[in-house]
Amino acid sequence: MAGQANSRDVVRQEDGQWAVTKPGGSRASALFGTQDEAVKRAAEILAADGGGELRVHGTDGKVRDQRTIAPGNDPHPPAG
Repeated sequence: MAGQANSRDVVRQEDGQWAVTKPGGSRASALFGTQDEAVKRAAEILAADGGGELRVHGTDGKVRDQRTIAPGNDPHPPAG
């Protein structure tokens, strides 16, 4: 979606797995057995895609943590 910041969410699915999702996406980018694994993968995805916002949801579905992930390999980093 043009004009929106790059972001990913880590959410728990009904089957107990933790999913990395993109807002507006129709399916999970990745599934994991633990929230920690999902958070690590979501951060990797964002870093490789130019950075962005990572929202971690608790088991109740509410956002419990939000982080800004920096670009991983920015070919044109800002000066100074």
